[in-house]
Amino acid sequence: MRRQGIEMEKVMQELGKSLTDQDVNSLAAQHFESQQDLENKWSNELKQSTAIQKQEYQEWVMKLHQDLKNPKNSSLSEEIKVQPSQLRESAEANGRIYEEQRKLEESFTIHLGAQLKTMHNLRLLRADMLDFCKHKRSHRSGVKLHRLQTALSLYSTSLCGLVLLVDNRINSYSGIKRDFATVCQECTDFHFPRIEEQLEVVQQVVLYARTQRRSKLKESHDSGNRNGGSDDKTKNADRNYLNILPGEFYITRHSNLSEIHVAFHLCVDDNVKSGNITARDPAIMGLRNILKVCCTHDITTISIPLLLVHDMSEEMTIPWCLRRAELVFKCVKGFMMEMASWDGGISRTVQFLVPQSISEEMFYQLSNMLPQIFRVSSTLTLTSKH
Repeated sequence: MRRQGIEMEKVMQELGKSLTDQDVNSLAAQHFESQQDLENKWSNELKQSTAIQKQEYQEWVMKLHQDLKNPKNSSLSEEIKVQPSQLRESAEANGRIYEEQRKLEESFTIHLGAQLKTMHNLRLLRADMLDFCKHKRSHRSGVKLHRLQTALSLYSTSLCGLVLLVDNRINSYSGIKRDFATVCQECTDFHFPRIEEQLEVVQQVVLYARTQRRSKLKESHDSGNRNGGSDDKTKNADRNYLNILPGEFYITRHSNLSEIHVAFHLCVDDNVKSGNITARDPAIMGLRNILKVCCTHDITTISIPLLLVHDMSEEMTIPWCLRRAELVFKCVKGFMMEMASWDGGISRTVQFLVPQSISEEMFYQLSNMLPQIFRVSSTLTLTSKH
């Protein structure tokens, strides 16, 4: 990219002298083609390396299975042994970096419910959403142990998920989608398909659903059951058949991330940046549906962007942040009370994340707001009476 920039700069200096617009366009086309070739080359090498690692891992698991049947002849027993000191040292080192990156964090315990109350844990953090996905490379064995811990809980009843706010295109080409895909590719996922393959499946499902919906709209129009606006709806469905709508979300599954098993990719539009969204906004209703999926699929820890944005901008003033946080707090509280009817009242952990660029003063204002909206448990000190 640097070399191409230098070449383009030289050409632009000669534009109008010895070179024409056609020369500039030709060089730009060459740069684009060479960049595509380079990306394809590294993409193919990455696929080959991933396939080799998966094959080696499969062979290792099969060998381990055979050795466990015959422990006397086991050649892998020493390899998979982990000393308690290693676990403790890795956990302490990871914890230090974890705290340094998060910096600001508040925890609360609440009880929700009309008659049978359920205890939940709430956390407010100033952190990057992708911090929950990245492995902390503080110790040579830390990443392996952390991955092992995540893998062991993969089929448990206490899964962890997070909500990523994305646009309406199902890909990993830009913004936080690209950053998330980059983190997913840092190490091989031995259990689930690559994120690109998962997104391709989602695209096929969306295409099928949109096709079915479009055919129903067309049938309704042909039968005369629709008014004149159905033409616009049909044309809109034709034009955006691969896109999802605000409030809709798709799910990807992972075994190679630090603290996350499931990612909910929630579609939002620029409307979330306005200060006048209500409890019926598609983004809020999307959160409700995500919490419902958590209840039906044993996801007991969920991380949510409190302000429904990942990055701050100029229009997001202090009053804007307070109004948005109040709305999300109140809606999530209502959804959590609904959970009791969905799952019978299971204790959960909900983590509210605010962008790292938010001020410390703003963070503590939000921290003071949370216990006012939720019913926070207070400690009771008992003293003996003589």
